[in-house]
Amino acid sequence: MSQSQLPRLEVCLSPALLHLYDTRDTVVVIIDIFRATSTMTAALHNGAACVIPVASVQECIALGQQIPDSITAGERDGRIAEGLQHGNSPLEYPAEFVTGKTLVLTTTNGTRLLHMVKDAAAIVIGSFLNLSAVCEYLLSHGKNVLLGCASWKDRPNLEDTMFAGAVVHHIGDRFSINCDSARMARHLYRQAMNAPLISFLRDSSHYLRLSAYGLEQDMEYCTTPDMHPVVPVLHGDKILI
Repeated sequence: MSQSQLPRLEVCLSPALLHLYDTRDTVVVIIDIFRATSTMTAALHNGAACVIPVASVQECIALGQQIPDSITAGERDGRIAEGLQHGNSPLEYPAEFVTGKTLVLTTTNGTRLLHMVKDAAAIVIGSFLNLSAVCEYLLSHGKNVLLGCASWKDRPNLEDTMFAGAVVHHIGDRFSINCDSARMARHLYRQAMNAPLISFLRDSSHYLRLSAYGLEQDMEYCTTPDMHPVVPVLHGDKILI
């Protein structure tokens, strides 16, 4: 198959750039490594019934009051948002706590980007925790792919870009790539891939921000590949596996 016949693969480094990309009939991967998509992936693999992503804290609280066996969770600027029961850490949701429950989640960046995507063929959740499963899913569907980085308040960040680069590194030869953001992301990942990823990311703004709250263990967990081999997909207003 010639390059012109292959589906395209692109990387959007920030929600502020999303308007530059065509998401129609495209599989969009939402990426928020520190920590929303990592938390969703871990909670669902550990037995959560579903995740309902919402944009605001107020909506999160309201839904939590309406849905039986629900957990309201989320953060603003790295801390548990006032009025919510739990935070945005994948380590907060082991099987013995989350099995069968609905996680209603709001975060600073990841849930916002998810609600911005329009007319996609599918919206899936990507993290290092499910890297190989996501790659296999993208190959099996044979559609155009947009890797969407949640970034930090519209500013590109290292960890989301590095995950996008990992996907491009692993499966980019099966797609047509005419996107320098994808090339940049792949170069970044290849610089870091031969050592623990967290060692590269310790010199990043988000690591420094979250480590000030004592969340180093969270971030090390979030950069461990393939601990949760599932592909969460948005169906209506719910994310399911």
